[in-house]
Amino acid sequence: MILRRERVELKTPAQIRAMRASGLVTARALAAVREALTPGAVARDVDALAESVIRDAGARPNFLGYDGYPASICLSINDVVVHGIPQGQVLREGDVVSVDCGAVLDGWHSDAAVTVCVGEAQAHAEALVEVTRRALWDGVAAFASAARVGEIGAAVEASVRQAAPSFGVIRDYGGHGIGTAMHMDPDVLNYAARERGPRVRPGMVLAIEPMVVEREIAASVDTDGWTVRTVDGGLAAHWEHTVARTAAGVWVLTAEDGGATELAERGVVVAPL
Repeated sequence: MILRRERVELKTPAQIRAMRASGLVTARALAAVREALTPGAVARDVDALAESVIRDAGARPNFLGYDGYPASICLSINDVVVHGIPQGQVLREGDVVSVDCGAVLDGWHSDAAVTVCVGEAQAHAEALVEVTRRALWDGVAAFASAARVGEIGAAVEASVRQAAPSFGVIRDYGGHGIGTAMHMDPDVLNYAARERGPRVRPGMVLAIEPMVVEREIAASVDTDGWTVRTVDGGLAAHWEHTVARTAAGVWVLTAEDGGATELAERGVVVAPL
């Protein structure tokens, strides 16, 4: 079903369960990648690992070939906010590495991202990663009871501002609807805006993905047409989950436990189908 005025694809319970199967493939690929993010690891080898996990599950990487993108994951190091291309980069002790990964299984897409400090990292880098991770979950918790999509971004921004007022929330990139395509309506902002966005309805599935930087939010795109990095060289972090809103609440399709642990800390009960 598509809401024509807002062009938001609403999923049936059976379709959400199919998206959960896709989401678990993405979750397991990211789990394998996290184990591989060690000093000396080569970015293209991490990409190959993710692709292998996805294909072994009978799915395919939905990033590979998307608008010409040349890899199965995005691997963004230090000042790269998003869309970093995994090539011959060698990971070093203390690097801040964001990995964005997605799969399509039986026609249904999933998308998730994590940020990891490689080995021992400086305290400010670890704080950035944790603040961004918590902001993601605060946004997911807001989605559980939101009347409008814009409430998610307001919750994300408030989470970051309360935890670390000096950090910046990227405005030029954000979350999105997801389902039969990877990027769909509606846009999911990571900040409070006057426009509150479309009404939240059961069957809506969103990729919620805050991107937070340690200083200025200005970013630029490299000559490769993909790599987005902070203009001032500050570190960046990126976390993401694919989340379904059901008649009973939310279900995090790309978390192994459906989001139960994190959401319980926020007084929210997961509502699987």
